[in-house]
Amino acid sequence: MEIQEKEISVATQKWTEYTLINDQGMSVSCLNYGGIITSIYTPDKNDNFENVILSYANYEDYLENPNFFGALIGRVAGRIDQATFTLDGKTYSLPKNEGNNHLHGGTAGFHQVIWQTTPFQTNKAVGVRLVHVSPDGDGGYPGNIKMTVTYTLTNDNDFTITYKATTDQNTILTTTNHAYFNLSGSLKRDILNHEVMLHANEFVELDHELIPTGKILPVDDTVFDFRKAHPIIDGVHSVDQQNLVASNGYDHYFIFNQSEQPNAVVTDPESGRQVIVTTDQPGMVMYTSNGLDDSLQLRERSSAKYLGVCLETQASPASLEYEGFPSIRLNKDKTYHKTTTFSFRRS
Repeated sequence: MEIQEKEISVATQKWTEYTLINDQGMSVSCLNYGGIITSIYTPDKNDNFENVILSYANYEDYLENPNFFGALIGRVAGRIDQATFTLDGKTYSLPKNEGNNHLHGGTAGFHQVIWQTTPFQTNKAVGVRLVHVSPDGDGGYPGNIKMTVTYTLTNDNDFTITYKATTDQNTILTTTNHAYFNLSGSLKRDILNHEVMLHANEFVELDHELIPTGKILPVDDTVFDFRKAHPIIDGVHSVDQQNLVASNGYDHYFIFNQSEQPNAVVTDPESGRQVIVTTDQPGMVMYTSNGLDDSLQLRERSSAKYLGVCLETQASPASLEYEGFPSIRLNKDKTYHKTTTFSFRRS
């Protein structure tokens, strides 16, 4: 196992890219800027190692990164309606960076800061520890937050992201990673024939701005029922109003059946690659890149609609307005501690 480091100059900034390599040849690369995962190389059924996430061809494009490719998301993953929330009787205003709403931490979220990084190696794993202190009022949020995110790669081809945070005031927090997976390898195909299994009986209804309506819907007899695996294309061709709202696809929060593990499995039958998601987060947004166009130059080709699928494990910002949703409140006497593991296998 080894860790490689590469220095990168972008505009006036200097970044470091870390590449974690295990004894099986799998590798994960990430930047100290935004904690951005820039590549994941895994084998297909014929032992061909290829990149299985969407990555920019030019590092400079990560400066803005409006699609959040590979990025750490915070303080709050997801959309906050009208960019305001009330906590303990006080109303807070946040930057509006998607229409009238606040998305993925706003204009100065975790995805656009340089994290303090420490690479490490043990007998069983290689990894990078990322630390960032977000001051009280940063992005409009209350409380000084000390955030530690750890990326770990094992010889079993398990890639684990561990999130840990403390605060000196009551605040809100839910973090995730926004990698777009494409298991075909080197973006040879879109993800429409990727098959998804999700242990979720319910999903969250969205309005036309992709804001939760407050309704939690059963998946029964819909294309949102992934309790038995089926391809993403079913939702693209669906006339279900919820698929149409999401521009013919998925951008929805699924509430996990916590007693059933793993939480999710995505398989590309043609390449034989599979990613298994196991997490202690209460749910996951599955986004099928319905909003991508062909204007971005990626490592292997131009971007396109349905070129990747995001598996955003997190709690729900809808809990700020509605009862019955997984809470994002973090009290000052509590520690935020969440873990998600992506296990790369061959089906």
